[in-house]
Amino acid sequence: MTRSEFLRLMLAGSTGALLAPLAKTVHADEAAYDFWFTRLMYESGDWDVDQRMPSNLLDALIQYTTLRVDPKERVLPLSDRRMLTQPFCYMAGHKLVEFNPDERRNFERYVRNGGFVLVDDCNHDIDGLFAKSFEREMVSIFGDGALQKLPKKHPIFDSFFKFDGPPNTAFELNGWGDDLVHEYLKGIEIDGRLGVLYSNKDYGCEWDYDWRNKRFLAEDNTKFAVNVVIYALTA
Repeated sequence: MTRSEFLRLMLAGSTGALLAPLAKTVHADEAAYDFWFTRLMYESGDWDVDQRMPSNLLDALIQYTTLRVDPKERVLPLSDRRMLTQPFCYMAGHKLVEFNPDERRNFERYVRNGGFVLVDDCNHDIDGLFAKSFEREMVSIFGDGALQKLPKKHPIFDSFFKFDGPPNTAFELNGWGDDLVHEYLKGIEIDGRLGVLYSNKDYGCEWDYDWRNKRFLAEDNTKFAVNVVIYALTA
């Protein structure tokens, strides 16, 4: 069973009985789409960053895949139980990450029940406030050692396009945080598949430009976003 099938069963099947009140609040047109982009709001930090990135990611999916893609970004509070039924969630920022009890409960439930969250540190600084505070939250929820470096042979790197590990970003190469190029991504696996993909590489800012300007690039730098989404939907 794929992740997207599991999440749909949560609404339709016996597991979904726990979420029955959510059924009335889910978008009526979700059956028309295979994928929609959901950004998570959280109270403690600056969640509303890289505002053009979602349209760029969605454009890449439309270009390269046959997925039925909702062209509009959706935004939900992490504390809102509707986020439990999303096929893919995105969380980013520069500042403090300190979940309140509802946010912490939903994050854990979503990930443990088959959800996928891409978390991007906009500081690309492994010693910065976002990185330290987010990693503390992951320890408090999933335990010490839950966040692990992904090997370069991880399935996410060839789920659609072929990559020899995570692509670097111009922001890393220019540097403003730790001035290091991170050669890895981290993740939290639940039952053998990623539930959290965590990046200090600042992909959100790398992809934060008008999607119509992509034609001027020698190589489309949003291709890795396609890999992330395809892995999230099929692993």
